[in-house]
Amino acid sequence: MPSIPLKTGPYTILPLRVPAIAAYPHETSHYLYVRQHAPRMEDADTPRSLFVANLPIDATEGSLRKLFGEQLGGAKVESVEFDGLRSKKGGSIPLLDNVASGTVVVLKPGRKRKRNAEDVPQELELPGIWDQEVLKSGSSAVVIFVDRASAESALKHCKKAAKTQKGVQWISEAGLGERRYLTHHTLRYPPKPTLQSRVNNYMAAYHALETARSRAQAKQRNLPDEEGFVTVTRGGRVGPARLEETQAVAEKLKERQKNAVKDDFYRFQTREKRKEREAELRKGFEKDRRRVEEMRRRRGAVRPE
Repeated sequence: MPSIPLKTGPYTILPLRVPAIAAYPHETSHYLYVRQHAPRMEDADTPRSLFVANLPIDATEGSLRKLFGEQLGGAKVESVEFDGLRSKKGGSIPLLDNVASGTVVVLKPGRKRKRNAEDVPQELELPGIWDQEVLKSGSSAVVIFVDRASAESALKHCKKAAKTQKGVQWISEAGLGERRYLTHHTLRYPPKPTLQSRVNNYMAAYHALETARSRAQAKQRNLPDEEGFVTVTRGGRVGPARLEETQAVAEKLKERQKNAVKDDFYRFQTREKRKEREAELRKGFEKDRRRVEEMRRRRGAVRPE
């Protein structure tokens, strides 16, 4: 391998030997950039983490475990976060290994993608059509070890391997080239029982969700609005349009009732407040009546327009 610098800034340059493949029958070199993880906002995992940049496109959590566990001193990796996304743990994707034979095998899942709050659960999704995601060129990851000593040992062995300039053998778990696209073609046509099971589960969950939503809408029709009124139209009562509005109205009514309990804890307080209100209304009425009489005395009878 050509002579390369041992470090660039805070990074240790770790040379890798990528084995030959059918498409390119020659061993190639690849370089990882490794340093102690130093995010802006540190957490409990920061002292036992390493930041690795310029990953090969076929890098997976398993390949990084083998790199540090078998090639670089036997450090134990707890988890790997690719570009800020924690890798998926557990689960499997059933598929046909051979369309003709019909045998079922299990492939390891790829990274976890970002989900919205309303996305369907994983067990209700359709089977994936790729067995492994391919990283973008120059991707990075945070490798979290079981303890701080393991992270320090892994970094120490990276520096030692960089000094030797021999390169570390890269062990890939992903199938690239023709194998990758043959697997993709197979995954596009999953076995009928698997597909039917996913569809049935999805429809059952959708039916349960619609039933719960209908019950919630029927219940919210009996709830008053912000002013305390229940709107009645032909065909039945009409409540708020959405469940979120119903919850907001219910919270406001609860808060209003809570304040009313604080202000009018005793029954005589309610009576006294009602009497005070009636006295204010009577006083205002008498004042308006005297004003009208004074206008009549000065200008004569009041004629309506």
